Amino acid sequence: MDRVALRGLKARGYHGVFPEERREGQTFVVDLVLGLDTRPAAADDDLAKTVHYGIVAEEVVAVVQGEPVNLIETLAERVAQACLKHEGVQEVEVTVHKPDAPITVPFDDVTVTITRSRV
Repeated sequence: MDRVALRGLKARGYHGVFPEERREGQTFVVDLVLGLDTRPAAADDDLAKTVHYGIVAEEVVAVVQGEPVNLIETLAERVAQACLKHEGVQEVEVTVHKPDAPITVPFDDVTVTITRSRV
């Protein structure tokens, strides 16, 4: 299986368990690795035979900006399901970064990574 990766998609969301997270929001960063067969697209040089990563990026940002959830695990699942709606995508790895998580000690990032596939 081939891979198409999108890294560092940024969007403001209102996810979290604390009232201030829901009220003030914060930036979330999403990395995707889409698994698909790119051979038909490469053979014909045809965008219609692969995944349009620009559209995927817009849809992922819409998920992050959409309905708030408590957990980034839930957010990652919603992103994965949006990616799998694209016909050629057989598998997706989603990493959701929450760099401004409300943690009381110094840290660089909090992430959740999931892998989902068509079954």
